[in-house]
Amino acid sequence: MTTAATATPASTRRSILLLSFATFSSMTSQRICDAMLPELSREFTVSLGKAAQVISVFAVVYGLSQLFCGPLGDRIGKYRVVTFATLACALGSGVCAFAGSIDALVIARMLVAAGAAAIIPLSMAWVGDLVTTAHLQETLARLGLGSTFGVVGGQLLGGFLTDAVGWRWAFGFMTLLFGSVGTLLYFNWRKQSPLSTPGGHAVSAGNAGFVRQSLSMLIAPWPRTVLAVALLEGASGFGVLAIWASHLHSTHHLSLSMAGSIVALFGLGGVLYMAVARHLIRRFGQVGLCLVGGALVGLSALVLGLTPYWYLSIPAGLFGGFGFFMFHNTMQANATQMTPKTRGTAVSLFACALFIGQSLGVMAAAALIAPLGSGVVVALGGGVITALGAYFAYALRQREKHLHPLPT
Repeated sequence: MTTAATATPASTRRSILLLSFATFSSMTSQRICDAMLPELSREFTVSLGKAAQVISVFAVVYGLSQLFCGPLGDRIGKYRVVTFATLACALGSGVCAFAGSIDALVIARMLVAAGAAAIIPLSMAWVGDLVTTAHLQETLARLGLGSTFGVVGGQLLGGFLTDAVGWRWAFGFMTLLFGSVGTLLYFNWRKQSPLSTPGGHAVSAGNAGFVRQSLSMLIAPWPRTVLAVALLEGASGFGVLAIWASHLHSTHHLSLSMAGSIVALFGLGGVLYMAVARHLIRRFGQVGLCLVGGALVGLSALVLGLTPYWYLSIPAGLFGGFGFFMFHNTMQANATQMTPKTRGTAVSLFACALFIGQSLGVMAAAALIAPLGSGVVVALGGGVITALGAYFAYALRQREKHLHPLPT
């Protein structure tokens, strides 16, 4: 039986490994502020909602930056853009470490977001250019190990370093991480031949302009469905996830490092899914992954949000992450196939929808905590993911019937 690993050349596998390191860095930078929000609120004497701007504004800039990253990757080379974006993130993280106010930190985070925006979507698009459709979702799952480990790393580092030595050291670590990975990517990029770097040559369809490409996707029913679901997934999944650590800290009086460690299990659950993804993809198919994954997230969020026993949040975080990435990996695979000729732009639009949704979710969650309580908000976020999983499973079935109608 031919697997994605054996079907992919060794040089491409090495490049994918380095891209996985880059996606780890990008996702770590996204989640590193989650557990430090209470400390930022105390140090800068601002509300939790104001402190949460280091996450929500990051997500807005991340999403809007896709307007430039995708077309740029299609034109001058996806791997090249990822390389220099990673190095730029090292500079931005260094600025974060020396921020003197919450507003200065938000601005510095915007600089990091602009660079980080290119890393995950263009890495996915680069893989989509090189890997056959039969092996695509499995290979994306392997690439996704980096970003899912990043969820774990961001939560753990944000909580641990904030408790142990202060939040500034967390950004110092990110400076070193981005700098090291960016350097490795640069030397690997220099070794690649033009034919092995998708997007490094002219792509006729990619020269049509971002606006025209985007409009063509929004007009088409299937890309419009994928992007709409991604927007809601970002809001109810990644957006609400930002308050999990704060909920555990305030409700169960856990330390920031302990709360961050429990929420990091969400990412660990994603890592476990990636480890067995090949078998689950073949066992359940995309429809089954959406249904089972969505149900696991809903049940886990219900337990984590409403249980009076903090230790039950440990398995809830783990199974919630496992289920979420079952669903999210399926979304990623469909995003890379929306418009293969302009894959960089398509995946960037997907990321744009996902992270604008995340920003809206963070703001909505912060606003709903006072009237509803953080536990109810966490549970509601999981319920929305369950509904999205069921809807996208239905949409996949309808698409399959449309593409392959039964003979009459």
